[in-house]
Amino acid sequence: MKSALDAAKPLSEISAEICRGIRAVASDIDDTISTEGKIPAIAYDALWRAKDAGLIVLPVTGRPAGWCDLIARMWPVDGVVGENGGLYYRLAGGKMKRQYVVPPETRAANRKKLETVAADVLREVPGSAISADQFSRELDLAIDFCEDVPRLPDADVERIVKVFERHGCTAKVSSIHVNGWFGSYDKLGMVKTFLKHELAIDVEKDRGAVVFSGDSPNDEPMFGYFPVSVGVANVTDFASRIQKPPAFLTRARGGEGFAEMIDTILSHRASSP
Repeated sequence: MKSALDAAKPLSEISAEICRGIRAVASDIDDTISTEGKIPAIAYDALWRAKDAGLIVLPVTGRPAGWCDLIARMWPVDGVVGENGGLYYRLAGGKMKRQYVVPPETRAANRKKLETVAADVLREVPGSAISADQFSRELDLAIDFCEDVPRLPDADVERIVKVFERHGCTAKVSSIHVNGWFGSYDKLGMVKTFLKHELAIDVEKDRGAVVFSGDSPNDEPMFGYFPVSVGVANVTDFASRIQKPPAFLTRARGGEGFAEMIDTILSHRASSP
């Protein structure tokens, strides 16, 4: 059966001209930079090689604020967008800058309301669980459907989404969690804000300056917006859920696919006149 992903081209068809125009690499983490829950050496090395080549490196993730603090401090990155666009952290001049879409009092009130949502999900969808990283979240609720619990069927994942939506939340499905929050923000909006305010890159004027890589339905806003977008091969696991496909697909899955993307971009840039 045909899917929107059929429109994506093999990464091998990306041109040197496109690669020369890239200034920033924005990438999902889980199952894009990581493979089966671990970041392989080849992917972490690819992050360093991209940074050393002068590219801006910006992980964009559904993972929590606590993880983002560590990532911004210890990875070879220029910042990190976390909690599906609810925040960004940037270490600059030895100081951590933390930017959120809403103020502390709103975050606190929303976390209280999300406790009710969590109770309903756990009651209505047996086998689901609150994610192990929930304790370090600021803005959203993450429901685990396959990371630390046996994988739930797609129908149960949809039921989780429906519970979130019934409470007025935005809900997005990643490769491991359903994340829900109050508000209409997303990864794309915060990436645009970060690049413009922190690095003076206006992607509205130059969308080709950014390559985005991802693997799941919550990456669709980025796939749809950036003309240079890359899905690692395991994005095909969500073929029935993807309506806005990436422009290109890697041969390899997960972190190996991310490294394939960096290798391809750097190779083209090195061979350009």
